[in-house]
Amino acid sequence: MEVKIGVQHAPREIVLESGQSAEEVERAVSEALTGKTELLSLTDEKGRKVLVASERIAYIELGEPTARRVGFGAP
Repeated sequence: MEVKIGVQHAPREIVLESGQSAEEVERAVSEALTGKTELLSLTDEKGRKVLVASERIAYIELGEPTARRVGFGAP
């Protein structure tokens, strides 16, 4: 699943491919935004952790990964 995280006062968003389900990501985001945790912690497909301070989260966008098209005739 593709996750985009907008961070306040940062010019670029954080984009990662996560092996976690949409429900797991939503639960982690909800806990961070309601104050249950001080950090939003997500793990990407390669096992790297991404930590974002809860008070700095501007937005979260969840989506399915898109298949990359290769070649000249790819629709």
